[in-house]
Amino acid sequence: MSLMREFADKVAIVTGGVQGIGRCIAEMFAAAGAHVCLFDVQPNPYFVGDLACEADLRCFCDKVVADYGRVDYLINNAAPLFKGLPDCSWQEFNYALQVGVAAPYMLTRLLMNHFSPGAAIVNISSTRDRMSMPGTECYSAAKGGIAALTHALAVSLAGRVRVNSVSPGWIETQGAVYSGADAAQHPAGRVGCPEDIAHMVLYLCSEHAAFITGENICIDGGMTRQMIYHAEHGWRLEKG
Repeated sequence: MSLMREFADKVAIVTGGVQGIGRCIAEMFAAAGAHVCLFDVQPNPYFVGDLACEADLRCFCDKVVADYGRVDYLINNAAPLFKGLPDCSWQEFNYALQVGVAAPYMLTRLLMNHFSPGAAIVNISSTRDRMSMPGTECYSAAKGGIAALTHALAVSLAGRVRVNSVSPGWIETQGAVYSGADAAQHPAGRVGCPEDIAHMVLYLCSEHAAFITGENICIDGGMTRQMIYHAEHGWRLEKG
């Protein structure tokens, strides 16, 4: 398909690309002929490092520029800690913000002079940038931060790099199949899969999205649009 052919020989950075949504994005870029540069704390064939470490960020960017001389797409996907009150420490909270917000900012800054014409940045936020559950403060704060950083970068990089974010809802990354209430709470009728997000990421990087920048696109099967009240339509709120 034409959407895929345009990625041949492009250079795509994917953080947190070893598993889950990041892996699917990386594999989809690679299948389309792109050179994929992974940055992950887990073992991978390109670069192993800590996104919260400035020295690792600089080393990674130096390697990408030395290897390819340019960057076409930066996908900031790595997930911050999923913790909050009462078990998230000061250090952990700040670590989550470093991984989820500061690292995407710094990668952009370090690569600012190496983005190709028509380059794109896609940040992976979450529907938790607009809704929450108990005990997820550091994760939600990081995801809200990356959503706001997106439109700030889009304005600062206007005319040079398009910057958008995607907010996934419930995405099953282990292959489980859900039915009943789990599926019914999504107007789309199912829980999401990594491909639902990866397809949008590649679209936002493509020329087909040339007029889209500064946007946050929610991909959640309509879950955040469906009003759910206790005792209506069979829904029940139960607290342990």
